[in-house]
Amino acid sequence: MKKIAIVAGLATTLGALPAAYAQSSVDPSSVTMYGLMDAGLVQEGGISKLTSGISAGSRLGLRGTESLGNGWQAVFTLEAGVQGDTGRSDQAGQLFGRQAFVGLNSPLGMLTVGRQYNLQSQALTDVADPFEGGYAGAATNLAGYSATRIDNTVRYTSPEWRGVTGTVMYGAGEHTGVAADQRSLGLALGYVNGPLTLRLARQSRAGEPGKADANNTILAGNYNFGVATAFAGYGRNTGDGSSMFFAENPYGAAQAPAQSSDSRDTIVGVSVPLGATTLLASYVRKDDRDSANRDAQQLAIGATYALSKRSKVYLAYAHIRNRNGAAYMVGNATEVGTGNRAFNIGLRHAF
Repeated sequence: MKKIAIVAGLATTLGALPAAYAQSSVDPSSVTMYGLMDAGLVQEGGISKLTSGISAGSRLGLRGTESLGNGWQAVFTLEAGVQGDTGRSDQAGQLFGRQAFVGLNSPLGMLTVGRQYNLQSQALTDVADPFEGGYAGAATNLAGYSATRIDNTVRYTSPEWRGVTGTVMYGAGEHTGVAADQRSLGLALGYVNGPLTLRLARQSRAGEPGKADANNTILAGNYNFGVATAFAGYGRNTGDGSSMFFAENPYGAAQAPAQSSDSRDTIVGVSVPLGATTLLASYVRKDDRDSANRDAQQLAIGATYALSKRSKVYLAYAHIRNRNGAAYMVGNATEVGTGNRAFNIGLRHAF
């Protein structure tokens, strides 16, 4: 009887944990292939070209989940960037340069490890920017300067509680002999309540020996009024490499980039849906607090037209006014640009 009781108790304990394997006529795992192809014409700095990834980076990805029982899931994502105009890999040739992570999702939150988006960049593009970090009007042309993705990261996102979620992310630098070099830490707090979305995010990156750490912080928000959605953001960037531009360089590639170590970003924008058409507009200001005072302002307008739920055509125009030797450039979702103004027209299809 004692052995039976011990076995019964052990079975009860193990039953409270995610099952390692459960026999079932239904496969508890799911793998989805997805992607996006974007291509169009860009006119910038006296150059006209066909390019890929204007509104958003072209990609091919796999994501999957496996039910482990009791609300637990194993999850993974592998996402490769593709240059639709040449067929080459994007992100400097990395096979899965957009995202590559594996983790666990549970009632306690989600824990993932791998190459993942940084939190400040996500808040800027997902919450504050009506152009969502793409097209000629991308707020990232001026605002902040954080690597969009970070290698060797561990990321935890809490469960949602009354609209509030928290996220923390740590990235190991993994540089031989310099343990702190390029090490990163990200923190974010988000709130969603009906038409209102708010997010406060900070991403810090340890600098090279002798250089100050880079810190990028942003408070971002948007509100959907029904007839239009208003966007706003305010960012603070400090430290070496926290904000980048090409000083005293008239949009050429020969000169090494100069850095601002103290700047502020202001973003305001709007999107207006009119049936299948959506109008976009934004204003972004870079306030350089260094002695050189290399400020810049960007005005952008654009429109998209939905051909279907998955396909749309678009056009956008942006102009940057640089001051005191600053030379910020109008790029798009995947390119830094070659001049202080650009026009885009293109097509994107998601699958």
